Amino acid sequence: MRNIFGGSEGSGNRGADSSRVPRHSSGWKELQKHLKSQDSLRILDIGPTSSTNINYITSLGHSIYMANLVEEALKPEWTVPGVDGEEPDFNVSGFLETNLNFSGRKFDIVILWDTADFLPEKLVEPVFARLHEVMEPGGLMLAFFHATAEPGAPFCRYHLTDTEVVDMQRAGTYPVIQIYSNRKIENLLRDYSTYRFFLAKDSLREVIATR
Repeated sequence: MRNIFGGSEGSGNRGADSSRVPRHSSGWKELQKHLKSQDSLRILDIGPTSSTNINYITSLGHSIYMANLVEEALKPEWTVPGVDGEEPDFNVSGFLETNLNFSGRKFDIVILWDTADFLPEKLVEPVFARLHEVMEPGGLMLAFFHATAEPGAPFCRYHLTDTEVVDMQRAGTYPVIQIYSNRKIENLLRDYSTYRFFLAKDSLREVIATR
C-alpha cells in the first residue's frame, strides 16, 4: 500500500500524506447494518482520532470513545529496563490501566482497525483480553490484520463513510511489528463466542468477532 499513498518513509507522523484512499470493506458493511438497526450504542474506536468518525457515529445517535494505542505504546516510558543483562520488558499492567481503563463503562462495538499489527508483541494478547472485558455480551469487534509485511506499510487513520467504503489516510510510518496468520488471529479471539473472516482483494484481512 506504500505506493498508493506516496511520500517517503520517516518516523511518527512527520511527512504524513493528507490524501484519503477509498477501500471497500465487507466488515464495515456488516457493522454498519448493525449500527443503523440499533439505538444508543457505545462505540470504542481504537486508532488515530478522526473527526469524521465522531460526526458519523453521533449522527446515528450513538456515543463514541477513542484511544490511539499504537502511538501511546511506542512511548519510551512503557519500557522497563532489563535486569542483569536481560532484555527490556514492557509495562503491560501500567499501559492497560492508563489507556484501557473505562471506569466500569462497557462497549457495544469495538473498532480495532489494524492496531494489533503495530503493537509490541507482549501487549497484544493482554489488549484483546481487556477489550473482551469491556465489551457487552453480544458486542461486536471489527479488526483488520495485514496479510503481508510490505516494506513501508503505512500506519493509517481510517475514516468511516455512509457507504461500504472506508477512507484510509496515512498517519505515520510506524513499523508493522507482527503478521498474524488466521490461526494466530483465532487464538487471539479464543474468548469470543464467534468470529467471521471476510475476504479482501488487498493485503488487509478483516474479521468481526462477537463477545
